[in-house]
Amino acid sequence: MPCRAARRLYKKLGRRGSFLLILGTGKTCWGLSFLLDPPADHGLKLLTDVCSLRHWAWLWIVAGLVTVGSAFLRIGRDRIGFAVALVPPTVWASAYTAAVISGYYSRGAYVAIWYLTSHVGVILWAATVPEYSVPRAPRPARRGKAA
Repeated sequence: MPCRAARRLYKKLGRRGSFLLILGTGKTCWGLSFLLDPPADHGLKLLTDVCSLRHWAWLWIVAGLVTVGSAFLRIGRDRIGFAVALVPPTVWASAYTAAVISGYYSRGAYVAIWYLTSHVGVILWAATVPEYSVPRAPRPARRGKAA
């Protein structure tokens, strides 16, 4: 029974929707971790000068929920999910880059590159992947009566 439900869900979501569902779930969980047990703010001074990490956690949570919701939209309309999914890692990469430039957190360069490649880059790539990349087989020619 669970396998049938998973197949039905995958058939409903497709490749792009499945990616958005997984990505959105991860973003929501990441945001919850900042909300429930915030880590040290190493390299995030640009953000914590504005408000605490608990408040920034809501950026991840809301983006994750919008991304999950977009997984159930038709292709083309799911673009909102990909666009919103880009916001949190871009903000975090910007904060770490600012920390490197200001000399506050030298390790931030590696973290910023990690966010830009494993998050932003993957999301941008996945947004361009068509739902079905294999072309459909051509229909065989019909046998007709010659006139």
